[in-house]
Amino acid sequence: MDTDAPQPQAKPLKGWRVLVPRGGPWGDGVAATLRAQGASPVVAPLINFAPAEDQAALEQSLADLAAGQFDWLTVTSATTVDVLHAYRASIPDTTRVAAVGETTASALTAVGFRVDLIPDEDNSAAGMAAQLIDLQSDPLRILALRSKIAKPVLARRLAAAGHDVRSVVAYRTVGVPVADRIVEEVRSGRINAILVTSGSVAEQVHAQFPDIPDETVIAAIGPRTAKDARKAGLGVRVVAPEQTVQGLIDAVSRFVLPHASDEFAI
Repeated sequence: MDTDAPQPQAKPLKGWRVLVPRGGPWGDGVAATLRAQGASPVVAPLINFAPAEDQAALEQSLADLAAGQFDWLTVTSATTVDVLHAYRASIPDTTRVAAVGETTASALTAVGFRVDLIPDEDNSAAGMAAQLIDLQSDPLRILALRSKIAKPVLARRLAAAGHDVRSVVAYRTVGVPVADRIVEEVRSGRINAILVTSGSVAEQVHAQFPDIPDETVIAAIGPRTAKDARKAGLGVRVVAPEQTVQGLIDAVSRFVLPHASDEFAI
C-alpha cells in the first residue's frame, strides 16, 4: 500500500443541512463553499430590496459614479451590492471602493466589483468612516449608498471631517416569505444550522421561523450581527471569530451534528 498517496480531505460538515439566507451570486458562492465542506446548502433568500422612493436621486448618483465624479464609493451592506448589480452600475478605475466587512466585500467581488478597503477592526459605518478619515485628510468626494432605515452615521462623520459626501438611499429592505416546506424543515430540525449575516436577516429568521429547535446552530457572522440577532430574539449559538463566510462556516463545523426531531421516528 502506498502510504504516500494523497489522503481524501476531511469533510467537517458531512451530513449537515445549512440554511443560506441570501440568494444571488453571493448565495451561490456560500453554497459552493458549504458543499466543499460536505454540507447540503439550503438557499432560502429571506430579504430582498425594494426601490427607494427617490429613484431619480439614485439614478443620477449612479450616472455621476460612472462618470468618475467620486473618489470613493462606500458600501455598507450586501443588499447595496444587489442594487448596484441590478442597475448594472459602472465603477471607474479612478473611484475606490470601501466595503464595511467581509460579507459585503464577498458580495462585491462575486458580481465583478473590486474592493479597495475593508475596516481593519470595526466593521461598522463608524469604523469605515474612521479608517477613511485616517487614510486621507484632504477633502474627498464620496458617494455613500445606504438603506432607508440606516442612520447616516458614515456620511455625518465624513462630512464633519471636511469631505464632500453625497448620501443616497439606495433601497428599502423587505422580507421574502420562504416556502412552507422550509419552515417545516427548520421546525423539525432537519435544517441543522442557520447562517445569520445581518440584522435584517436576523429579523426575518425570527419572524419566519417561530419554532427553531434549541439544537439548531444559529451562527452570526460577527459581534454586531450577533447583538442584532439576540435583540431580535434569536438564540445565537456561535459568533464567527473572523467576520468572513469561511470563518462563519468554520465556526459551525466545530459543533456535533444535531439530530432532527423525527430522525428516529418509526
